[in-house]
Amino acid sequence: MKAVDEIRRELGEETVSTDPDDIEYHAFSDFTATNATEMPIAVVRPESTEQVSTIAKICTKYRVPMTPFGARSSVEGNFSSPYSGVCIDFCEMNKIIQFNPQDMDVVVEAGVNWMALNEEIKDSGLFLPPDPGPAAYIGGMVATNCSGTNAMRYGTMKDYVVNLTVVLADGTIIKTRQRPRKTSAGYNLNSLFTGSEGTLGIVTQATLKLAVLPTNLSIATAAFGSIHAAAAAANTMVLAGLPLTALELMDEAQMRTINQTGGTAGKMWVEGPTLFLKFSGTKSSVKDSAQAAQAICRQHGASTFDHVYTPKEMDQLWSARKLASLALVDAKPKDALMSGTDVAVPISRMADLIEESKAKATGLGLTNSVLGHVGDGNFHQALYFRPDETDKLKDCLDTMVQRAVEMEGTVTEGLLKELGPTTVGVMKALKDTLDPHWLLNPGKVFDE
Repeated sequence: MKAVDEIRRELGEETVSTDPDDIEYHAFSDFTATNATEMPIAVVRPESTEQVSTIAKICTKYRVPMTPFGARSSVEGNFSSPYSGVCIDFCEMNKIIQFNPQDMDVVVEAGVNWMALNEEIKDSGLFLPPDPGPAAYIGGMVATNCSGTNAMRYGTMKDYVVNLTVVLADGTIIKTRQRPRKTSAGYNLNSLFTGSEGTLGIVTQATLKLAVLPTNLSIATAAFGSIHAAAAAANTMVLAGLPLTALELMDEAQMRTINQTGGTAGKMWVEGPTLFLKFSGTKSSVKDSAQAAQAICRQHGASTFDHVYTPKEMDQLWSARKLASLALVDAKPKDALMSGTDVAVPISRMADLIEESKAKATGLGLTNSVLGHVGDGNFHQALYFRPDETDKLKDCLDTMVQRAVEMEGTVTEGLLKELGPTTVGVMKALKDTLDPHWLLNPGKVFDE
């Protein structure tokens, strides 16, 4: 409370909140099962990098944990406060500082929403490609190295970071580099902070590369009789070199959930594993790619193939994928919790791991569903469980981690098993150097 009182004196009464409802909002989310039992003692809403620096200096002085907070849309629970402390909410730092269309980049504060940014600059013919949940802020997107459905064509957030302004644990403000797209000067600090979940420094501002908006798009969906058939069709498309912008998979349980929440724009879906495809390019290439994709899907036993071109039809079809996480939350039984996983394996092994993970959860009586970025071998499994079923949940997660590592993959829950103590030791040495008191988002990535 000494730290909170000092922050209030330095930044003003209106910047600090200790309202119980406000604190609870910043401690809990339906999107994740990794909510901590502890809550922050206060929520602080800074308006500038300098104010974040002041907060960090005071928190370091009193050894108070700091948890950066964005849109609360992360399924990994990056914003939870297992060691209490101060929650730093970036909702007031939401300015587009500088737009450079000739250089194809933009400078934004951490609290800018990515969809609002794209809407603001759309007349320039440019956009920021990563597309996580609709609510996500730029700061959180950098902190988690987010991807989204466009990752297959455009890459992940790390591919768009030109430079970052970062506040270190002691309040020091640094800028990782200047504005040219290419540099070999010094260490790549962008990669150090991107994906670090706010454990090494607090991102307050970012310069981001932009891409050219595609002029021609089309969307297709195809339903299959099994996960393996859908994955085989996806793999065939990738190997054939089809110019896909996105290649997504939703299993039969996920499609059933979409139907249970009313379908999309009146459309009820076949409740089988379904691929969602997005094409971009010239009109002729988009048409040719869709025809080739349809032929491949039919070869692998697809029961349906719907292909649309108009903006309204595309929005309606794609909304099933885009709103999948919201549908999962809506379908959650009242007395249940939801856990989400994030797993990536070589593309050829993805169907095996999905089916093994589904069978394990179902065998333990846990309702579950899967959606994935099939073009990258990445998928998420959502599991519903009751408080007395945490042992079953742990069994599922432990088995998934073990199998993913055996398949030369990666799981966010299994860093030590994946990389081993020596590599994790190097990471901890970086943490010790930049945050010697382990005050920045403690309990994330790894414990002491």
